[in-house]
Amino acid sequence: MTIKAGIIGLGVGEKHISGYHSHPECKVVALCDFAEEIRSDVHLKYPDIKMLDDANTILNDPQIDVVSIASYDNYHHEQVLMALKNGKHIFVEKPLCLSEKEAMDIREQLNKTKLRMSSNLILRQSPRFKYVKSMIEKNEFGDVYYLEGDYQYGKIHKLTDGWRGRIDFYSVVFGGGIHLIDLLLWFTNDTIEEVTAYGNRICTKNSQFKYNDMVVSILKFKSGAIAKVASNFGCVRPHFHSLSIYGTKASFVNDLEYGKLYNSRDRNALPDKIHHAYPGTQKGDLIYNFIEAILNKSELYVSEEDVFSAMSVCLAIEKSVNTDKPVSVCYY
Repeated sequence: MTIKAGIIGLGVGEKHISGYHSHPECKVVALCDFAEEIRSDVHLKYPDIKMLDDANTILNDPQIDVVSIASYDNYHHEQVLMALKNGKHIFVEKPLCLSEKEAMDIREQLNKTKLRMSSNLILRQSPRFKYVKSMIEKNEFGDVYYLEGDYQYGKIHKLTDGWRGRIDFYSVVFGGGIHLIDLLLWFTNDTIEEVTAYGNRICTKNSQFKYNDMVVSILKFKSGAIAKVASNFGCVRPHFHSLSIYGTKASFVNDLEYGKLYNSRDRNALPDKIHHAYPGTQKGDLIYNFIEAILNKSELYVSEEDVFSAMSVCLAIEKSVNTDKPVSVCYY
């Protein structure tokens, strides 16, 4: 059986092509983008794949089994629903959607099917973070009681000059912080019950971007652990995923060159260096597993529940920013 895939959106979506073609039983048969310049550029690289300017052509094609949705965020809800209604498995770029109502719509429609859905929460595939996850599972950190994750974007021009500032709503939590939120849920295998969050728009003031470019949130876990996650899109530094994990036996701090593992409170004791690659991933690295899960009904690295869990926490954070109040997380 050959799985036939279509890709909507050829920004990051172009990176999905190699992910699908890495699986011997999968073939990309259609690509779509509404920008003629992008279509022309990608067509030169992949002349044998059908190139389209209308997403509906892919979504309504009965020959296509799988759809990658890598369009602008405001199209995700409509395109995910249409794909599900037309019997297509979905690999969607984050975020899944932009509101609670949209999340409920998608959950209701997905529950009517046996289709698979995953999202490109790629930090789970980073060798360094996979190593840290294995240490947590072996209790080498003891009880994890505090975590910090900062999504430091370092690409402010994509807000001030790009599509993110032109659509009706863009969330730096949904578009960036979600990676760290998913990572913390994955590390702890815990449930975030409540969030409190604040945001500002200082870095992008007087630009086309009209939404918060910085959001910081405090997360309370069911276990009693707490975490801080920042979505820092205006920072003056290169793109980086800052991460710290504090346990009763050890602490971890991510750094660009290597990770640092502290096993002692002695100020003279040097941390162990963790040289596993960071990030060490490509944008299409989750897709092989996605196709395997479709073919063999096997486990997804990022499951449907994982997608909804991360999105649910993000929606609660955005609600807390807008209400200036703590918000209980409602899981969809």
